[in-house]
Amino acid sequence: MRSVGIVGIGSYVPENIVTNKDFEQFLDTNDEWIVSRTGIRQRHIAPKDMPVSELCYQAGLKALEDAQIAPEEVDLVIVATITPDYAFPATACLVADRLGAKNAAGFDLEAGCSGFIYGVVTGSQFVATGMYKTVLVIGGETLSKVLNWQDRSTCILFGDGAGAAVLQPVKDGFGFLSFELGSDGSGGSLLSQPAGGSKHPASLETVEKNLHTLQMEGKEVYKFAVRIMGDVSVKVLENAGLAKEDVDLLIPHQANIRIVDAAVKRLGISPDKMVINLDKYGNMSAASIPVALDETFKAGRIHEGDIIVMVGFGTGLTWGACVLKWTKVGLKV
Repeated sequence: MRSVGIVGIGSYVPENIVTNKDFEQFLDTNDEWIVSRTGIRQRHIAPKDMPVSELCYQAGLKALEDAQIAPEEVDLVIVATITPDYAFPATACLVADRLGAKNAAGFDLEAGCSGFIYGVVTGSQFVATGMYKTVLVIGGETLSKVLNWQDRSTCILFGDGAGAAVLQPVKDGFGFLSFELGSDGSGGSLLSQPAGGSKHPASLETVEKNLHTLQMEGKEVYKFAVRIMGDVSVKVLENAGLAKEDVDLLIPHQANIRIVDAAVKRLGISPDKMVINLDKYGNMSAASIPVALDETFKAGRIHEGDIIVMVGFGTGLTWGACVLKWTKVGLKV
């Protein structure tokens, strides 16, 4: 089994910014209330005519450029999203075609906000076994298109964006050291888009009842998230034979500042090691972790040999975490 790491990263967010002040124009809320309860100050929102494939393409293009890899070298494209362009075909196939990755297989992966973690864990298996050399994993969302903009408990939380990572073999002892994935379908109804699938196909009734928009039981999701974020972070470090003192950076899913603070407290690491950008972007679901990773690297906070923990939770209910010993130097195989 070969060691696998991230040799290129990239991200993209739409230009349009919606601030908390903007919500005051049509909702019974205000900036102070939103910031104090979520930590979010603004979010990026895609135009109505911009599908998630456009965001994924832009992020994927940047990741390939960062890795100095030609699109023809990509063996597999995985897009983690719950807001695909279509029910079918897969968004990954559309993105691969747009990139010019003509030799790549492609599929979508649906794990909600845990999607990027699921994606890199899945992609790394193909590389570790020697089946593929280069896998492009993209987490992208346009959640703004499935929000009920009159529901102040949900529409203030989410934003649009995409982040991408190029996976390749790396030197032994570096790259992904361990991972932990999980799910609990009994909590599936706590965070869902009820209509539009085979159980509740689109109809006049489903549209009138807003069943094509995101529905969330906020208190229950919060309790689940606070528990699982800390627990899975501890477990994934144990799997890697590491202690909390070994962690250089924690990149959590950017959902709510109170959830992140609770996870840091449970893990027992310094807040200085935590990466936070939800104040600028809100919850971008599968895009939040790769966008944060890209920004953190470009800011000079990540160095060769750093131990990075990435952890997320999402609809399903799902959760996932991985430990990465950082290097961007791929092996010639």
